[in-house]
Amino acid sequence: MRRAALRLCALGKGQLTPGRGLTQGPQNPKKQGIFHIHEVRDKLREIVGASTNWRDHVKAMEERKLLHSFLAKSQDELPPRRMKDSYIEVLLPLGSEPELREKYLTVQNTVRFGRILEDLDSLGVLTCYMHNKIHSAKMSPLSIVTALVDKIDMCKKSLSPEQDIKFSGHVSWVGKTSMEVKMQMFQLHGDEFCPVLDATFVMVARDSENKGPAFVNPLILESPEEEELFRQGELNKGRRIAFSSTSLLKMAPSAEERTTIHEMFLSTLDPKTISFRSRVLPPNAVWMENSKLKSLEICHPQERNIFNRIFGGFLMRKAYELGWATACSFGGSRPFVVAVDDIMFQKPVEVGSLLFLSSQVCFTQNNYIQVRVHSEVASLQEKEHTTTNVFHFTFMSEKEVPLVFPKTYGESMLYLDGQRHFNSMSGPATVRKDYLWNPRNTTFVEN
Repeated sequence: MRRAALRLCALGKGQLTPGRGLTQGPQNPKKQGIFHIHEVRDKLREIVGASTNWRDHVKAMEERKLLHSFLAKSQDELPPRRMKDSYIEVLLPLGSEPELREKYLTVQNTVRFGRILEDLDSLGVLTCYMHNKIHSAKMSPLSIVTALVDKIDMCKKSLSPEQDIKFSGHVSWVGKTSMEVKMQMFQLHGDEFCPVLDATFVMVARDSENKGPAFVNPLILESPEEEELFRQGELNKGRRIAFSSTSLLKMAPSAEERTTIHEMFLSTLDPKTISFRSRVLPPNAVWMENSKLKSLEICHPQERNIFNRIFGGFLMRKAYELGWATACSFGGSRPFVVAVDDIMFQKPVEVGSLLFLSSQVCFTQNNYIQVRVHSEVASLQEKEHTTTNVFHFTFMSEKEVPLVFPKTYGESMLYLDGQRHFNSMSGPATVRKDYLWNPRNTTFVEN
């Protein structure tokens, strides 16, 4: 087994986090220049000139056409930026502002992870706008959207709804039109903010009408540590390309994987008959087809983003909550999210669409449950369904869970895909002390 215990966040190479001076003690957001969680969406609307009134959205989008002249014709025209230029902190004061709690509260008196996904999505977009800020323009000509949730790792099984939470984020790698964003989440414990989550998102820049790609500012690397972060971003890009090229939708399983599936098939044959059709479940096992849950959402204007499409954070929250319910139903006890990875936003979801979510357990091991959630949309006028997202969640149950067995070849591919995602997670790690970043001087300090 590659993961014997809940993985701790590795605040090491590939992650930046504020130094001790920024994370300890009661903090005044106004003094420290920290955004309040409510200010994030307001700031994004201000940056792109979006209206809070749905009836005005067409006019607002028409006005954005005038920003085309501010778009660079090549990346060389844009001034390079430092990592600390995009660094921001956001406070979610669940402890000091109790009126916020209900929105984030679960019935088990923990914090709703789905709401955290929404906040991370907004933070990632705002971080990229900070990197690409144009001082001569009131509004940004860029339309920055989430392309991929590369990885989210949890450090704790659950979060307290009675203690303040703080997010931090910065751009760690840039290409021509895309950016990688590293984000961390901390929760107040005593008088110190302690790390509870690490996330890596990939964002893309589009033109002012969100119709084509746009160039982003290059990145200056000011220290060996930042060079290592950038190198890690390049490695992440290569890993994603390699993972995609070996997708089971493109290539046959490996010899080892074929052996795994064949052995599982043989273990389900009825020993009383000499037939490939007579199948029986081994002890403590469940057919994959019996591990499904589905839901339907109507995409109302309330859930729109600043570009009048459905907010990606909303899609992630709904997918996560269905995935959590699937893991809970399958395992028979309360599951805890361990990791989220490889969420590709393949197609935007229009306001007014019907959103179909289908969740399925595709792999299990000991007390871990790998859940895949497939997202499709259809308009009210057309019956054709289009895939928009595939979500991958790793949960840990309070007790050991049954094995899941595929019946068909298609289910066997889902099983192998789930196994690949599970095995791609890093092994148990400890919180490192030697790579904590202080954005005040762009040096790494020991905590």
